[in-house]
Amino acid sequence: MIISQTPYRVSFGGGGTDLPAFYQMESGAVISAAVERHIYVSVHPRFERNYRLAYSKIEVANSIDEIQHELIREALRVTGIDEFLEITTIGDVPAGTGMGSSSSLTVGLLVALYAYQGRIVSSQRLAEEACRIEIDILKKPIGRQDQYAAAYGGLNLIRFHPDATVEVEPIACRAETIDELESQIVVLYTNASRSADGILKKQQEAAPRHASTLRDMRNLAEQMRMTLSGAGDVQEFSNLLAEGWRLKRSLGCGITNNSVDEMYEAALRLGAKSGKLLGAGGGGFLLLLAPPERHQRIWDGLGKPIKLPLRFARRGGKTIFMSS
Repeated sequence: MIISQTPYRVSFGGGGTDLPAFYQMESGAVISAAVERHIYVSVHPRFERNYRLAYSKIEVANSIDEIQHELIREALRVTGIDEFLEITTIGDVPAGTGMGSSSSLTVGLLVALYAYQGRIVSSQRLAEEACRIEIDILKKPIGRQDQYAAAYGGLNLIRFHPDATVEVEPIACRAETIDELESQIVVLYTNASRSADGILKKQQEAAPRHASTLRDMRNLAEQMRMTLSGAGDVQEFSNLLAEGWRLKRSLGCGITNNSVDEMYEAALRLGAKSGKLLGAGGGGFLLLLAPPERHQRIWDGLGKPIKLPLRFARRGGKTIFMSS
C-alpha cells in the first residue's frame, strides 16, 4: 500500500494572471503558500479484477475507460499503470472552498501512483503533468498556480510566461516574518461552496478588457514578494493584500457577492486589517489578516463561523507510507 500527502494552498495576490488569456499576452505572477491541510491518496493492489475507487462515493469499474472520476482516470493513463487497484482519497477540506483541492488531488494521485511503481519524480514534473491532466486533457478553464503550489510546497512567487513555462521562486524571508504572518491569519468559512469553473471561464473571456487591472494585480504580487523579503514588513503586506482584493473585486465575473462583501466589511469593523476570498471567488473561505488579540472578537462578531487554523507547509506532495 502507498499513501501520499499533498498540501492545499492559499493565494495572497495575483490570482487570475495565471490564466492563459492573460499570460499568453504578457507574464503573470502569483504569490501563494502551501498550507498544513492535506489531501491523502491511498493506492493498494486489488484482488478482484476491477478498480474500486472511494471518494465522495464508491465506484467500481472494470476498466480505466469506465472510471467516472476523471482525475483518477487520467492520472492512471498518464502514469501508465495497467493493473487493477483500489484507490481512496480523503481531504482535510471540502472541494469548492478556494484552496486548490482539485489540483492538490491531481498531484497527490500522481505521487501515489508513481510511488506504487517504485518511481520518484520531480516537483516540476508533477506540476507539469497535473496541468496537462486538468487543462490540456480535461479542458478545465483553470490557471496553473495550484498545481505548482501543491507540488513544490512552501511560500513562493510563481511566474507564468507567454511560452507556457512556469518559474517557481521561493520567497526568502526571516523565520520571524513567517511567524508574524501566520499569527495574523484568520481563515473563516463563508458557508458556501461553489464550482470555480464557471467563474474562471468568465474571467478568461473578460481578460482582454481587464488587461490593465490584471497587470496591476501581477505587479502587486511582485511587490508582496519584496515586502516579505529581507527584514519583512507584514503591515505593508497586509496593505497590499487589501489592495489586491479591491482590484480583484473590480473584475466582476461573480468573484464576490453581497454576502461575502458584508462578511468582509464586518470583519474590518471588528478589527481585521485586510483580507480576501480564497480561490476564484463566489464562496469558500475568507482569509483575513488581523492582530492576534482581535481574532476572538472577529470570530464572535461574525457568528462563530467554521474557522480553519493554518500554518505554511514547507513540502509539496510526498509519500508518507509505503508497504510491500
